Amino acid sequence: MLKRIFIFFAVSLLVSITISTLMSVLGIGHYISASGINYGTLMAFCLVWGLGGSFITLLISKPLAKWSMGVEIVSDKPEYNELVSKVHRLASQAGLTKMPDVGIYHSEDVNAFATGPSKNNSLVAVSTGLLQRMDRDAVEGVIAHEVAHIANGDMVTMTLVQGVVNAFVMFFSRVIAFALTQAMRRDDDEAPSPFMHSILVFVLDIVFGLLAMPVIAWFSRYREFRADHGGASLAGKEKMISALQSLQRVYPAMAEVEARENPNFRSMQISSRVNVMKLFSTHPPLEERIQALRDM
Repeated sequence: MLKRIFIFFAVSLLVSITISTLMSVLGIGHYISASGINYGTLMAFCLVWGLGGSFITLLISKPLAKWSMGVEIVSDKPEYNELVSKVHRLASQAGLTKMPDVGIYHSEDVNAFATGPSKNNSLVAVSTGLLQRMDRDAVEGVIAHEVAHIANGDMVTMTLVQGVVNAFVMFFSRVIAFALTQAMRRDDDEAPSPFMHSILVFVLDIVFGLLAMPVIAWFSRYREFRADHGGASLAGKEKMISALQSLQRVYPAMAEVEARENPNFRSMQISSRVNVMKLFSTHPPLEERIQALRDM
């Protein structure tokens, strides 16, 4: 846990330093002047922070997954030849010209994820719990789903969606914070309070960020249905259904494991539990995914 916290703060610091340097070079760090907000500069500021932060995280997603999840690359280990062969065979079927790295991470959690900055620089990782508790057909269905994510370019498109949403959240929170601080002045000669402006920006960033989460979650659910369809095309519909049915069977045990492990990278994983906050769920209910496959 301490290792994951350290990595999180190190990555956050790296992103902040990189973007701050970029903004200094571009000269877009200051968007408020005596005459008011320069909306063009503010939009550039928000796009650099929103898209820049997302793409920097995407660029380092593979090493970040390895460090934080303890992923071990097994592409050259004989005991994992069957797993590697499945990934590479499905990747070839999907039209990938460069095979993904294949890794495992030690966890009782029955899950897998795909990550990487591009189709030609990707990683498919599966948990030891998945390999131990799923049969071969179900494992192949899971792998096909993750390979479909790579073939669909889901990592890049999710980054774009997240970055654009972040940019709009930042833009509107700063515009409204500026308007509120102007309205709070007792007279025209009183300067707006920078402290109050900063507090309002902080609060509005949180509020608008929460309001934007359903948009991001909707797109994530959409890409899960698309990856299921792609996985069925690669491995066969029955194997994809078998994978999802296997997840249904292990849910009670997974709930206990999640409470202990607090796993990262939930947005990249193949399953998530149904909850009352369906609008905020990044994955559709398994029942809906299975029915969508049956209706293909």
